[in-house]
Amino acid sequence: MANTTTTGNTGAGVAAAHVAAQRKSEFVRKRQAAAVKDWLTIALWRLAIIGVVLGIWEALVRGGAVNAFLLGSPSAIAKMAASMISSGQLMEDAYATVRATVTGFGIGSAVGSLAGLLLWFSRTVSRIVDPFVVALNGVPKIALAPMIIIWFGSGIFSKIVLAAVSTFIVALLSAYQATHQIDDSQVNLMKSFGASKLQIFAKIIVPSSLPWIISAFRINIGLALVSVVGGEFISSDKGLGHMIFVEGNLFNLPAVWVGVFTLMIVAALLYACVSMLESRLLPWSEGKGKRSNSPSV
Repeated sequence: MANTTTTGNTGAGVAAAHVAAQRKSEFVRKRQAAAVKDWLTIALWRLAIIGVVLGIWEALVRGGAVNAFLLGSPSAIAKMAASMISSGQLMEDAYATVRATVTGFGIGSAVGSLAGLLLWFSRTVSRIVDPFVVALNGVPKIALAPMIIIWFGSGIFSKIVLAAVSTFIVALLSAYQATHQIDDSQVNLMKSFGASKLQIFAKIIVPSSLPWIISAFRINIGLALVSVVGGEFISSDKGLGHMIFVEGNLFNLPAVWVGVFTLMIVAALLYACVSMLESRLLPWSEGKGKRSNSPSV
């Protein structure tokens, strides 16, 4: 009799768990469907706004209200874009800009973040270098472009260096500030358990600073792109900045617009990639930070 009752209770528990799982799955599906619908609605509104703006622009040009030579027209821009794509020029220039941007962003962000974290080891060193870092951060990085191009040439390497320098300072400051936001009680707890400074750095400082470092990526990707394009304006044989500069001197407005629109697309795609990276790394870093609160050394 007892076995029968136990079996009945077990069966009821399994059934209840199955019903709860089904409800949870249905709730998740509804949320996903609502998110997709919301995204589609926003995307359609954006496309509609772009279409209206381009339509008005084209109508004003065809009606003679706007000078096509001074402003260009959507139809001329589309023809120029098709011509540049078919010739391979647009893809080559876009690739050169993206390559320099991503490489410089990666190097500058990684080295800067590491340098900012390492400053935690010595308050004296951090106080010595602090005014120099602040001063360098206040200098527009594009002002360094002529010197960097003279030192490293007009090729892609100088653009990578310029992007790395621009992102290095922001990454360093972000990481360094992150180390000062950590609760001292966690550090003191680790010290009370006999942890070394290196163990505290690995288990507390680095995991707790990761959200700050990852969030700085959004700023750095834009800085890297601006730095690369600025360097291409000054001296380069390829890249979107070089293309815009040359076509502007030739008063080829449709080609200039093609370069500008391509830069907008590149910037949006790079920002989206960084946002995806951030959305994946932040939960991981926060979980790692919570686990690091354990006093085990």
